[in-house]
Amino acid sequence: MKSYLEFEHDVKVLEEELEKLKDPFNKEGISEVDTQRISEIQNEIDVKLKASYANLNEWQKTQVARHEERPKAKFFIENLFTNFINLSGDRKFAEDEAVLAGFGLLDGRSVLVIGQEKGEDLDSRLKRNFGMMRPEGYRKCIRLMKLANKFNIPVISFIDTPGAYPGIGAEQRGQAEAIASSIECCMSLKVPIISVIIGEGGSGGAIALASANKVLMFENAIYSVISPEGCASILWRDPSKSLEAAKAMKLTANELLKIRIIDEVIKEPIGGAHRNKAQVISSIKSVLVKYLDEFKNYTREEIFEQRKIKFLNIGKQKSFITSSLDKISLVEKNNLFALVKKVCLGYKNKLIIAFLLFAIVGLFLI
Repeated sequence: MKSYLEFEHDVKVLEEELEKLKDPFNKEGISEVDTQRISEIQNEIDVKLKASYANLNEWQKTQVARHEERPKAKFFIENLFTNFINLSGDRKFAEDEAVLAGFGLLDGRSVLVIGQEKGEDLDSRLKRNFGMMRPEGYRKCIRLMKLANKFNIPVISFIDTPGAYPGIGAEQRGQAEAIASSIECCMSLKVPIISVIIGEGGSGGAIALASANKVLMFENAIYSVISPEGCASILWRDPSKSLEAAKAMKLTANELLKIRIIDEVIKEPIGGAHRNKAQVISSIKSVLVKYLDEFKNYTREEIFEQRKIKFLNIGKQKSFITSSLDKISLVEKNNLFALVKKVCLGYKNKLIIAFLLFAIVGLFLI
């Protein structure tokens, strides 16, 4: 049974009608299938989907990013990579089912694949802890990233998590330290890391595996420091203000591309990635191959420097550099005035004494 979002009500009605028309065994018995009407309804559905998804607001994109039928990391691993070998355990505590990690081949090239997995149904979601990783999951990834670095193997990560698991056990085992160590490991590698945000990129749980040379993002994915509901609860004490929070947070792919948090937006099929998974696989494969080819020409040191410079440049306001000469001169004048004022206030007493001395000397000379 298909799952629909609130803004897809009209599409739901049309698709239900379409299913009835396609079924020759209706209430009146066997009937002829009306192919012309089927074609008309399919065109209507395409038009409505295109119109709806062309004007999604930030909260609607958040809903699409969390769609239960959206392709997950396991789907991408199974359909993009060959000879994938899943590796388990952090060699310290336990295995974390919320993350899949192992080595595989992409177009004949060895890569380390890491994927945060939410699960497909209730049982698998409970097993995967809804994609929320524990410290042992991050430590497993660190162990494998260091192994990839040793053998000069590129790293590809698929990000899809509401955040790191905040349970008592996770905190007792050092959740914050594990996330920080994962970020440090990503930043120190001398092999290329390509991260793809396929759904929900939430908080430190996402950045721990997305400190990469190239951060790619699906068109309807989100990437933020906190969920819109969490932000609304903190700022307004009202989770219903999720839309306002989502707008303020600039968590969509296009907004993040403008401020250079991410490097490229991967277009999705009309109606979202869950409606045409074959097209999604084709799109993401071509992008991954493109960037792997690009980094083939880099030395290990150049790969490390490129990643470092990329993150150091985030947040720099280029508008200050390109501002007009008039504005620069105004700023310089204001700064000079502030400096003179500061000096005068600092030496106030000494200036008064000096003035009195000059006045006395002047009187004697007269």
